[in-house]
Amino acid sequence: MLNFLGARQRHCDGISRRSFFQIGALGIGGLTLADLFRLEAQAAGSVSKKSVINIILSGGPTHLDMFDLKPDAPKEIRGEFRPIATCVPGFEFCELMPKLATLADKFSVVRSLTGVSEEHTNIQSSTGWPERSLRSMGGRPSVGAVMSKLLGAAQTSSHGSAPTSVDLTNVSSPGFLGQVHAAFAPDGVGRQNLTLNDQVNLRRLDDRKELLGGLDRLRREVDTRGMMTAIDSFTDRAVGLVTSGSIAKALDVKNEDPRIVARYGIEKDRQNQRMLLARRLIQAGSRCVAFTWGGWDTHSGNFTSMKSQLPNLDNGLSALIEDLDGHGMLQDTIILMSGEFGRTPRINGTAGRDHWARAGFFYIAGGGFRHGKAIGSTNRLGEVAHDRPVHLQNIFATVYKQLGIDPDTVTLTDPNGRPQYLLDERKLLTELL
Repeated sequence: MLNFLGARQRHCDGISRRSFFQIGALGIGGLTLADLFRLEAQAAGSVSKKSVINIILSGGPTHLDMFDLKPDAPKEIRGEFRPIATCVPGFEFCELMPKLATLADKFSVVRSLTGVSEEHTNIQSSTGWPERSLRSMGGRPSVGAVMSKLLGAAQTSSHGSAPTSVDLTNVSSPGFLGQVHAAFAPDGVGRQNLTLNDQVNLRRLDDRKELLGGLDRLRREVDTRGMMTAIDSFTDRAVGLVTSGSIAKALDVKNEDPRIVARYGIEKDRQNQRMLLARRLIQAGSRCVAFTWGGWDTHSGNFTSMKSQLPNLDNGLSALIEDLDGHGMLQDTIILMSGEFGRTPRINGTAGRDHWARAGFFYIAGGGFRHGKAIGSTNRLGEVAHDRPVHLQNIFATVYKQLGIDPDTVTLTDPNGRPQYLLDERKLLTELL
């Protein structure tokens, strides 16, 4: 048998397991990598080509200093920043994001977000549900896990060997769907698993593939039902994932045009490399890439933090949009960006803003939506949704619909055998469709 092993690691769901690829022998929970691909493909066949990049702003970003400024509010509310005009008339946001302002016709922002719990976790941004929902059976599955379960491998992948879901910073969970639909984490161990070690070179692997193929032909002659399969398309895909090197190459930005790398501003903030990696992974065939960016728990020094972070986020996110557009991928790639909650309208005694779950924002770009919109509004002080309240789950419902998954009819079976709808709130954002 062929083993591509890594050391044990702790995943975000708290389960310690080996991260490895193993072909032809028992692997995760008794499953080989080929088994995982085979299970993943059970519900494949969707014609949807769309993918998702989910950017999570951990800590709860301040809506009042990013996309929902209140320049006419009292000083203790409005803060230090002023809104600037964008390429879309009437669509204004923070002056620290001038590059995004030139691209406002390619994204929309929900400014009247509701249905958010005050939780310091990434669960809501990756599932649309609070952390407590179905916690006893593993919790709700993230978008990437749902896509793995319902859509399978990308239809546009040239090799068909890319992991459906990739998690760059351990922020998503398969929830009750289990580890078969967990995202691939390309950390140090994961990257080692994408290349052949010194003991198994390509020539030896080819010899073993030929041997397996010969055994397969012999068995097929013996087994007239064709049930005994030593190597099939899924095993071939498992081998191909390692031998093609497509994902390993996607994770190596040294292969990228230096001018594109420079455009992302990685030298100013290394986190922007995640933006570039997301584009490269989607291009290599993955369907969902998730990662965190920044630290937004600004109980003190909120404005100093914004002055430091927002220009770099502006660099990276605008570069991602332009890069996807330049590669002809923006219409088929949905970019999501959100945090746990908003922050208090009133500035506290240490120039900070505290947790505020009653209002916030959600950013959506690309994906074939009708963009250039600021959807909804909060009241004069940014305290609560005033016009067009939008529940968090309504956003996820709209995303699923755009992926070709009908939130009104599709259910997932939980470990107790009960069907679970993807969401409770399933009204769509018709402004985007």
